[in-house]
This record gives sequence, C-alpha cells and structure tokens, in this order.
Amino acid sequence: MTSSPLAPPLDVEQAPDRPPLLHIDTPGDAPSWAAEHRDALRAQVAEHGALLVRGLGPRTPEQVGAVFAALAGGLMTEREAFAPRETYSPGLYSSSTWPANQPMCMHHELSYTLEVPGLMLFACLIPPGDGGATAVADAEQVLQALPKALSERFEREGWLLTRSYNDEIGASLAESFGTEDHAAVERYCRAHAIDFTWQPDGSLRTRQLRSAVVRHPVTGRRCWFNQIAFLNEWTLAPEVREYLVDEYGADGLPFNTCYGDGSPIGEDVVAQLNTTYERLTRREPWQAGDILLVDNIRTAHSREPYTGERQVLVSMAEPRRLADCVPTPEASAR
Repeated sequence: MTSSPLAPPLDVEQAPDRPPLLHIDTPGDAPSWAAEHRDALRAQVAEHGALLVRGLGPRTPEQVGAVFAALAGGLMTEREAFAPRETYSPGLYSSSTWPANQPMCMHHELSYTLEVPGLMLFACLIPPGDGGATAVADAEQVLQALPKALSERFEREGWLLTRSYNDEIGASLAESFGTEDHAAVERYCRAHAIDFTWQPDGSLRTRQLRSAVVRHPVTGRRCWFNQIAFLNEWTLAPEVREYLVDEYGADGLPFNTCYGDGSPIGEDVVAQLNTTYERLTRREPWQAGDILLVDNIRTAHSREPYTGERQVLVSMAEPRRLADCVPTPEASAR
C-alpha cells in the first residue's frame, strides 16, 4: 500500500523534550487512514527517528494489528526474548513483563541478535495512572556524547551478552527460542553465533559477542546500538541484584553484559551510559489510542516506572542483518 498523492502534508509538532508529535482528527477507519498516509508517516520516522501519532485511536488488539500491518507490512516473530510477552496474533505482542516500579532503561530492541528489527511499533490501549512513558533517545547523539575512549573501546571490542535460562526468572527456553527441545536450541545457537553450555541441572548458559556501534543501513551514520546498560547487573535495583546473586551466583544471573574481551563493566560505566541517555531523552505521556513508530537502529527507547494499569502493544518489522550495519570490516568478521 502507498500513500495517496492527494493526502495533505502532515503537520508535525516538534519540541526538544518530546518525540515529534502528530495530532490527527479521529479518522473512523484507522487501518485505512494508516495505509493512505503510510509513506508520509514513514518519511517522518526517517527524518526524525521516531513519531508519535495521536488521534488515530485503535482500541482493540485486532485494530492495532491492522494498523501495524498497514504501516509496516509483515511483522517479525520475536526470538531470544529476555522477558516474557503475551502474544495477541502473529507478530503482535504485549510489552515485556517487567516490574512496574522498575525502569526498562534505554536500549535498542534485540540488538544482540543477528537480524534486528529496523522498525518498532507501539500502541497504547490503556495508559498508566502515572509515568510509564516509552521514551526515546537519538543513538547518533548518544555516541557523540560518550567519552571517546569508552566508545572507541566498545567499537573496537564489541560487547558480550551472557545469559542463564531457568524456570524462575526471565524468559524460558520456549519463550526465547520457540522450543524446549535441546537439539533445536543447539541448532539455533550454532546458526546465530551463540556459544552455549548446558549445566548439570539442565539449565542453559549462553554467550554472544556483538557490535556496539553500527552504521545506519539507510543514512550510513554511526549509532550507539546495543543493550550494554539495560542488561547489565548494575542497572538492576540493588535489592534485586543482591537477591539474584545470592540465589544464582555472580555467573548465573539471568543476563549480564561485559566488554568484548570478557572483562566486567564497572558500575561507574553503566551509570555514565544511563546518565548520557537521560540527558538526551525525549518523553511524552501515553494517551489511549496513541501510536509510536521508532527507527530501532537510530533511536533507543525505554519504559519508565509507572502506577496503575498499563497496556501497550508492540510489534517489530523490517528485519536488518547486523552484519550489514557494522561500521568496520573487522567487526563484520566476528
């Protein structure tokens, strides 16, 4: 589907502290409106990295799925999830299960996979009572704002994600790999450059080395693209980290991140990353019926703590091969 050549230009509001915002009159048939204006909406995402559409007004998962299909076409099936989601229809999910009082810090969705979503789509059906924004930050600006020595080390070495799968916390094998069959999990790991070890109790531990800085596949601009801070032990609330270390041991955390050479990342570095993100964060409180489109490579996103009920649906689209985005030949050889 393409936009009508007679469709009026979009009047997008811009402010330094929030994502670009488009107000529209309720169109009645939201999927048809989305299909008609698809190209114009996507052009705004390409220009700004994100776009919040207010007034489109899908109210059910079925309507959200139809709008997302109109905007993005085929939706991706999530693999290697770090937290459980509810599946509403193929490619349409709930937001990740995560404690409401804990933030989900800035990150790029599935940046540790070999095929990453180029586009993230969010829709709010029930806004929270307070907080809970899906905030965004420009990854090119984040890279420029980080200390040069730190960004150059990560660009040179990459980052290492370690995971421990169990039945008590985080995503299960079935939720992450789509199967509990050990042979199938092993085949997936070998095909996706994931080192794996089965523990005596039958649990799985994995390690995967990925690039921390990539070039945008369309603009060629260098972006800070990873989940180094979000999936690091020092981003966890102190009481949560202490419990997990006591329960599973320092090397048995459900997820953790290291420098590419395997050495630990200090608490001060994680704090510096999160502080840099916060300086560049743009946020807008959710309203029912809002749609947020995010260029997943150019723009990081977060989920802030909230109170009350919150229902935000998520889809991923436009898969990009990470090897096509790495900034140097050395990185693509990993």
